[in-house]
Amino acid sequence: MNMQDKNTSLIQPLADRMRPKKLNEFFGQEHILGKGKPLRLAIESDRLHSMVLWGTPGSGKTTVARMIAHYADAYFISLSAVLAGVKDVRAAVAEAQQTLDNKQQRTVLFIDEVHRFNKAQQDAFLPYIEDGTFIFVGATTENPSFELNNALLSRARVYVLKPLEPVDIRHILDRAITDEQYGLGQQRINIEASSLDRLAAAADGDARRALNFLEIAAELAEVNNQQKQITEKLIDDVLSSGSIRRFDKGGEAFYDQISALHKSVRGSAPDAALYWLSRMLDGGCDPRYIARRLVRMASEDIGNADPRSLRLALDAWEAQERLGSPEGELALAQTVIYLACAPKSNAVYKAYGAALADARNHGSLDVPLKLRNAPTTLMKKLDYGKAYRYAHDEPDAYAAGESYFPESLGERKYYRPVQRGLEKKIAEKLAYLEQLDKAYGNS
Repeated sequence: MNMQDKNTSLIQPLADRMRPKKLNEFFGQEHILGKGKPLRLAIESDRLHSMVLWGTPGSGKTTVARMIAHYADAYFISLSAVLAGVKDVRAAVAEAQQTLDNKQQRTVLFIDEVHRFNKAQQDAFLPYIEDGTFIFVGATTENPSFELNNALLSRARVYVLKPLEPVDIRHILDRAITDEQYGLGQQRINIEASSLDRLAAAADGDARRALNFLEIAAELAEVNNQQKQITEKLIDDVLSSGSIRRFDKGGEAFYDQISALHKSVRGSAPDAALYWLSRMLDGGCDPRYIARRLVRMASEDIGNADPRSLRLALDAWEAQERLGSPEGELALAQTVIYLACAPKSNAVYKAYGAALADARNHGSLDVPLKLRNAPTTLMKKLDYGKAYRYAHDEPDAYAAGESYFPESLGERKYYRPVQRGLEKKIAEKLAYLEQLDKAYGNS
């Protein structure tokens, strides 16, 4: 590298300059890039194939794509699906074909945020993947099974990149501080190991974020004895405005975390439920969305085992609406803990599902005449309401042996209370009424 190239590279952000070019410089993703692992073997043996790299921001998707091109001595074309259109894709295809024809050199076509392309745009790659015009490498932060069409997925292997562990990010930071060619080595930075550990933890699995933190701290650091001193106070200042947890409303992390919250409540794990609630709120989730989901949990997983749960969830929703954040969120926390500790029953949920299935499968069955209202003389002449037994006039206020279903449907039993909470008492009451029905039938 000549001096001009070096100066140009140093203008780039630190995260881009420190992008590893060799496998032994890459930290993390041992499950696919460790020795003997599938992707590493494919790269080292030059048995490359089209692929989709699925992972969180800063997990190394772009770096892996560039390393693939480096090891294969392939021409590298990078497009962002956020900015590129059909015209750009066609130009990239033409460039790849020309490179293959004139230089007999393969092309790695890297599409960042590939999930942003619609189905037609994704289909445009298929014939060129098939005939080997380029090696397709797509990067996405979203679940490919939801965001990419089946035709593309059938031609590309999916590799999952995990968020980097703090120990991996710490190695990356150490390398950035000592590297004199691309990193900060020439700046003679003095920073405590504990501060580097804090940066690695605050990055939340994102190497790019960690390097951005370090670069900002280096720019703000004071020079003392020809060294840049990055103090704990400076780290506090840098992290106070830049530490944001992984959360994307409508994205994979969003649905994973609400699923974890719901399952923790259902599993009667109040501490875990409170943790996931805190993760979502800390990540910027709308508290009103969580309030709505808590109402759903109260009916679906607790139901009549503790009917107070529904009332508490509705009260928490109202408290959030009235107080706003952050005061209203304490009511959400109270409700999450209560729901997790409450006795569990999905009897109402299952009963409603079974009744709904009958309603849909059996069509518009007539209401029995005895159950119909008869406000007019004509209706009475047509036997509307005839033979109806008024429950309050019956012993125990219960018309034993009476049927309330359509005649062609017959009797159904949807609701089966569990032996927990209030539903245990409800089950006893229904069992008693069933005995009255049997006694009436035998009389």
